[in-house]
Amino acid sequence: MSLPDSIAERARQGATVRREVLGGSYVDAGKQQANSFTQHFIEFTQTQCWGNVWLRDGISRKTRSMLNVCLLAALGRWHEFEVHVRGALNNGVSPDEIAEILLHTAVYAGIPVAADGFRRADIIINEVAGAPSK
Repeated sequence: MSLPDSIAERARQGATVRREVLGGSYVDAGKQQANSFTQHFIEFTQTQCWGNVWLRDGISRKTRSMLNVCLLAALGRWHEFEVHVRGALNNGVSPDEIAEILLHTAVYAGIPVAADGFRRADIIINEVAGAPSK
C-alpha cells in the first residue's frame, strides 16, 4: 500500500489500522475518555503513527507488533506494552512467539524487564484466551 497523499486520508486509514490492531473496544473506550485536550494526541497518533508508519509496505503488521512488544518491554512502558501484546495477538503473533520476544529482550534489556514482561503478557494472553492466569 502506498501512503495516502493527504493528511486527512492518512488519519482516516490510520484510524482503521488502529481499530484493526488494537480492537474496537479499546479504541471506543479511548474515544469515550477523550476530551478536547487529549483529542490532539489521538489525532496525532492516528495520522503519524498509524496513518504513516503502520501503513508502510516495508514490514508486515505482525512484524511491527513483534517490534512493539520488544521495544515497549525494553523501555518499561507497561501500559502500552499490554495494549500491544493484545495487538500482537490480533496480528497473528502466537504466545510462543511472544515468549521468544521476551527472552530476546532479556538478553538485550535485562532479566528484570523480561520478568515483568512475562508476568504482564501472561495475564493478557490468558484474558484473550478466556483462561485465568496463574
